Amino acid sequence: MDKENIVYGLRAVLEAIEAGKSIERVFIQQGLKGDLSKELENSLRKHNIRASYVPQERLYRLTKENHQGVVAQISPVAFQDFEELVNKILQKTDKPLFLLLDRVSDVRNLGAIIRTASCTGVDAIILPSQETAPISADTVKTSAGAAYSVPLCKVTHLKDAIYYLQASGVHVVAATEKASDPIYDLDLKQRPVALVMGSEGKGIHPGILKLCDQQAKLPILGPIQSLNVSVACGVFLYEILRQRTY
Repeated sequence: MDKENIVYGLRAVLEAIEAGKSIERVFIQQGLKGDLSKELENSLRKHNIRASYVPQERLYRLTKENHQGVVAQISPVAFQDFEELVNKILQKTDKPLFLLLDRVSDVRNLGAIIRTASCTGVDAIILPSQETAPISADTVKTSAGAAYSVPLCKVTHLKDAIYYLQASGVHVVAATEKASDPIYDLDLKQRPVALVMGSEGKGIHPGILKLCDQQAKLPILGPIQSLNVSVACGVFLYEILRQRTY
């Protein structure tokens, strides 16, 4: 973990949360007790921040300082408010492109996706607040700095984000090998689109898949039946760009 992106100590972490810092994860020593630790756990629940309960040795691998049983990882980028961002984008352009990532867990895959999103004109990337890779220094590096230029936002539930996008006139497309139609057969030129990509191992959650307006796949000819998620995302995004450009 990058030392510049951590905060340690009970009071310091509490203050960072209440100050609205973009906190990715909090590591708490197993068995930690006391009034401040209870206050911290309440604050974590209130702000929907995930916590991992770990042995003391794990915390000392994160920092050699007096951590008081708590270390927090702070995102190097700021996240934007979902509804405000969507409304702003829809007012600015009549056919925006949103990207929703369902449980993409590898920081380098996430960084590569953000880089491709920047190159293909994605207007915003929407991530779940749980079960997703953190925006770490490695993510920013892999994105070639694009994490600073593509608007990012986190939502408690991707389902609610999809409902909101659909109510706002956005057509939601799921990228899945279970689809019957290839992405090349979909008409994505003239309307707002949100592309949903799934996790590296499990794909898109079935509950989310059911909500999408359409499903699309990529043709696979060889014996390996799936692509790396960042590669697949790049193909999908560039097909949308091709349709809208040529």
